[in-house]
Order: sequence, then C-alpha cells, then structure tokens
Amino acid sequence: MIHKDDQINQMCAAIDDAADDLVELTRQLIKIPTINPPAENYREICDLISARLTRSGFTCELVRAAGALGDSDRYPRWNIIARHEGKRSGQCIHFNSHTDVVAVGDGWTVDPFEGVVKEGKVYGRGACDMKGGLAASIIAAEKFIQTYPDYSGAIEISGTADEESGGFGGVAYLAEQGWFDPDRVQHVVIPEPLNKDRICLGHRGVLWTEIETYGHIAHGSMPFQGDCAVRHMGAVLEAIEQKLYPSLANKKTAMPVVPEQARQSTLNINSIHGGLAEPEEGYTGLPSPLVPDRCRMVLDRRFIIEEDIDEVREELQALLLEVGQSRKKFKATTKELFSVIPTMTDKDAPIVTAISDAIKSQLGKDPDYVVSPGTYDQKHIDRIGRLKNCIAYGPGILDLAHQPDEYVGIQDMVDSAKVMARSLVSLLTA
Repeated sequence: MIHKDDQINQMCAAIDDAADDLVELTRQLIKIPTINPPAENYREICDLISARLTRSGFTCELVRAAGALGDSDRYPRWNIIARHEGKRSGQCIHFNSHTDVVAVGDGWTVDPFEGVVKEGKVYGRGACDMKGGLAASIIAAEKFIQTYPDYSGAIEISGTADEESGGFGGVAYLAEQGWFDPDRVQHVVIPEPLNKDRICLGHRGVLWTEIETYGHIAHGSMPFQGDCAVRHMGAVLEAIEQKLYPSLANKKTAMPVVPEQARQSTLNINSIHGGLAEPEEGYTGLPSPLVPDRCRMVLDRRFIIEEDIDEVREELQALLLEVGQSRKKFKATTKELFSVIPTMTDKDAPIVTAISDAIKSQLGKDPDYVVSPGTYDQKHIDRIGRLKNCIAYGPGILDLAHQPDEYVGIQDMVDSAKVMARSLVSLLTA
C-alpha cells in the first residue's frame, strides 16, 4: 500500500514533469486573442479547452449566454463547463477561470499574442490575468486524477466569458442557470493572479453612477443667453474634491484589502463629456460655437464592507442637493449603472482551510489572506449562486494585470498547480 505522503509526492513529481506541457498550454491559450470588448474568439478558446479536457476524461458542455448583456450573433458569449466524476459520491470542487482579456495597449516589447517564453516567464496578454491560472488548474486536475483514480466526488473546470466587463455573459449567466447551485457545487477556486502564497477571500463593493447636468443651448459668442451644463458639472467636481474625497479617506476597513491604499473607500472619475460629440476620425473642421446644454460623468465608487450600499447612494444624492442649493438653475439626474455588494469568505471555510494547508505543505509558509480592491466573478457566485465557499487563488502578480509585457512565472504556475492538486487530495480523498 502506498503511503499517503508518497502518493502526494508522486502527484507533485508528475506536475513537475508536466511543466513543459503547462507552458505550452498557456501559450496556446494566449495565442487566441479573446479581447473584450468586443468579445473575440470566445468559441475558439472554448473549443481548445474542450478538446484538451475531453482527452483527459472530462465531459464538456459549451453554453452560450443567449440574451445576456453583451451577447449577440456577431459576438456570442460562449462558456465551457467540464466535469469529471469520481468513483464514489462526494463533493464537487469547481475551478473557474475567465477566458477574456483586455485590450493590448501600447508599450509592448514582445508580441502580445505569441506566448513568448524567456527567462522563466511566459509573456502575453492574459498570461497573468488569467490564462496561466486556467492552465495551472487543468494540469492540477489531470495529475490528481491520474494519481487518485478512485477519488470521491467530482471536479469541474470552467472557462467563462466577460469577467473584464462585469461577467454577465459568463459566471452571472451560469449562476442564474444553476451551475453554481450549492447542491451541485460545494467549493469554488478562481485562479486569479493574487500571488501563489496568498488566498483572496473576497472584494470591496462597487457602485457605478452616471450623473448628467443640464443647461440651455445658445450661441458661444453670447453665453449669457444660455446656461452651461459643463459649469454645473464643474461645481459637482469641486464638491467632490472639497467634501467627498476627504470624507472617503476617513472610511477605513478591517478587510485585508491589497494594496494598503485601498483599505478605505475610494472614488474614480471614470469619464466625463460635455458639449458636442467628438468628431469622426479624419474630420479637420472646427466645432460649432455652442453653449453645452448637457454634460455626463461616470463615477466608479468602491466601498468597504462596513458601509451600507444605500448610504453610499444617499451620500451622492446629498452632495448634489447641496450643489443645487448654491447654484441658480442647477438640474442634475443620476442613473445607476452597476452595483456589487462587498463579499468576504470566512477564513475557516472549507476551501480556505484546504488551500491554506496546501500552501503550508507545498511552500513551507503560512498564507497571506487578502481582499481584492476590485471585484471579480466571486460576486456572482456569492450573490446569484448563493455559494459562500469561494475564494480566488492562482499564480501571477496582480500588479502585472492589464499592463504591457504582462507575464506569468513558470515556477509560480507549477507551484500553484501543486497547491491546487493538494487541495483536491484534502477534499476528495478519505
């Protein structure tokens, strides 16, 4: 009879031997440019994952989020869910990775979709966020199954759409369809790039709001005959600077948010536009002289678990009311675009304990417990799926996400795959 430690060592050795396979799988995923928006090549990457996991004995199902936000015949939102059943009944562990990546941007020194390998790293858009994590979860599951063919329960691996734009065509849709129902899935790991020795328990809340101020159009040479909506918005901006920002700086949290500067409430002015629309590319004429009668601004407010979302909403309304009291003809409306409640999994939750023990055994250190400054797909698994036993854990450095020359370390992927595999041993074997 093989001793338990020997069997674990055998599994980890198999992961070491699969390092080249892990790198090549990561490269294959990177080479498919799943840029979102608009949402390119989602079906192609799902087909790649399906072919790989079908060969490994998984049953794969492709699910289009028909009718979800963003889904269209031109840009269909495709997702893949792969499931491998153990020999006996038991609990299900689900590894969920998003397949979409953000735009490339400027500043790259390597081809962002070639999967360049150099100096122990794989470079490319999505290498860190989060195709390296997806590849690591696949290798972890495959080597666990090879080592423990008689395991109990089930393993699921999903590749889902649109996380970078809210996840409504991905995890949110799947959760609405019952794929994350606690009766069929009990543990979820999202391999986001939080560093291989960290466990991410959750995230801050978010409230996106559009503010629109109104004025009266007039000739630009006679602004006194009009009412400038941009000036009204300027007064709103001044109130935000003088009153809201100082107030937010005093709202601190006990959540272990990283980086340290995010352990408070924050506000980002996401966009602002007033007056005439931007001219089409190539237009060389001057704009017409008009007093702008409308101005729009989008605010991205991140709030902490100690705050109530209704209070966050009322805070903005109170600020606009105060501005209106000091300005003649001031008129403004608000429209809520998006909201997410903060979430944080308990440190003694089963999946946290399993990953924590695996990090201690594999890396020889206690994990750091963190909370993300921004949201990710845990919000849908928690809110819609009603599944609290969910964390983010995966290879990669969070600060590299969305950056030029994004990369993931090969050894980090190997180590993370071992941690994931050890957690499977903990949860799916007697």
